[in-house]
Amino acid sequence: MYLNRDILLNRLHELRSEHRDLDTVINRSIHHVPADQLHLQRLKKRKLLLKDEITRLENYIIPDNIA
Repeated sequence: MYLNRDILLNRLHELRSEHRDLDTVINRSIHHVPADQLHLQRLKKRKLLLKDEITRLENYIIPDNIA
């Protein structure tokens, strides 16, 4: 049980780190003239997918106990 939870927490940490890194890259790309809009769009899509996965994992690890 705890091993599985540790694996999930490590994965969550990796996803959050990648999400932060993408945020940095996106912000730098926005300020770079001329910005590659297609590349920027792909980065933003990846960031959104990461956020969804982070939320899913958080909800699995820490379930909502309101009944």
